[in-house]
Amino acid sequence: MKSRVKAAVATACMLGAWCLMPNTMADETDPISGIRSGDVLVRLRAISIVPEVSTNSGNTLSAINTGVNNATVPELDLTYMIRDSIGVELILATSRHQVTSNLGRLGGVNVLPPTLLLQYHFNHQGRVRPYVGAGLNYTYFYNDGLKVGGQGVQVSRSSFGPAVQAGVDVQITKKLFLNADIKKIWMRTDTTLGSESLGTLHIDPIVVGIGIGTKF
Repeated sequence: MKSRVKAAVATACMLGAWCLMPNTMADETDPISGIRSGDVLVRLRAISIVPEVSTNSGNTLSAINTGVNNATVPELDLTYMIRDSIGVELILATSRHQVTSNLGRLGGVNVLPPTLLLQYHFNHQGRVRPYVGAGLNYTYFYNDGLKVGGQGVQVSRSSFGPAVQAGVDVQITKKLFLNADIKKIWMRTDTTLGSESLGTLHIDPIVVGIGIGTKF
């Protein structure tokens, strides 16, 4: 967990440094670089999902020290540039996480969190293009098999929450670019055992990704 969080922080620092580059570098343009209104950007990333788990104090989830394991999965995202510097991005991925406690492993649950973000792209004409984004996440929980004391735990199927993002695209050919990206997503699920509430599990992951993209 600590190594993943350190990696997330290092990536964030790297992205911040790109955003603060001197204008002489940021304004570099050539025939193969740049994006503009009407472009569609498609990225494929490998992402590391690092939950930052919390529960309300005083409930069962807190008492048994509930946690959620990390996951590494592929992610696909689509960005449509509605202006030269403004885009709308849809992020698609799904992952499976194991839920742990001081009673042992409670079981696994799948998470499907499509996220829609409004982005601002700096230096849209250049090879190196940092961006920031903010938007809304919808999370669907499915294929769960959580148990406490041999009894099945029910989870609420969906949640809505905010999401924020920072990243950078680095053009390497006319159509191909490299990408690094970090997101914070807020998601939660309510849990019950029979008719008794066990509390709300806040997952709230940091998502660090690196990959490639193309533009149309």
